Amino acid sequence: MSFSQNGTPKSLRIGDLQVGETHAPFVAAEMSGNHNGDLGRALAIVDAIAETGAPAIKLQTYTADTITIDADGPAFRITDSHGLWGGRNLYSLYQEAHTPWEWHEAIFARAREHGMIPFSSPFDDTAVDLLEDLGAQVYKIASLEIGDIPLLRARWPAPASR
Repeated sequence: MSFSQNGTPKSLRIGDLQVGETHAPFVAAEMSGNHNGDLGRALAIVDAIAETGAPAIKLQTYTADTITIDADGPAFRITDSHGLWGGRNLYSLYQEAHTPWEWHEAIFARAREHGMIPFSSPFDDTAVDLLEDLGAQVYKIASLEIGDIPLLRARWPAPASR
């Protein structure tokens, strides 16, 4: 990897792909909860993404228990005005929308069969442990998790000076 004068990488490699300003954009298709709780549908989504030519698929790795608490106060309830999820508490929504951890191995394997790079946004240390066991090559830190300094420091210590 080569570095610019300010120490940032000019490019980096993710799997067989070179990523950087002189390379094609790194496109990752997000599965999220679009599997509707059905592993067969999740695998079909992987197949459909592969047909598009996207080089990567991204999941989110959490459970309702690792991302929130089972509470029903106003801070944990989606307002009634929300057309799709109005009136639900976050815990029940996350229970429904999460990708079960026992599916990750099959989803990663299917993506790799298609030559894609599977990766995820982990939301806690246990999610990172699972992804490490599955050989994830890259992670995407969720926007709201960028402030989770203990998570970031526990797994990704500051790089040595260049």
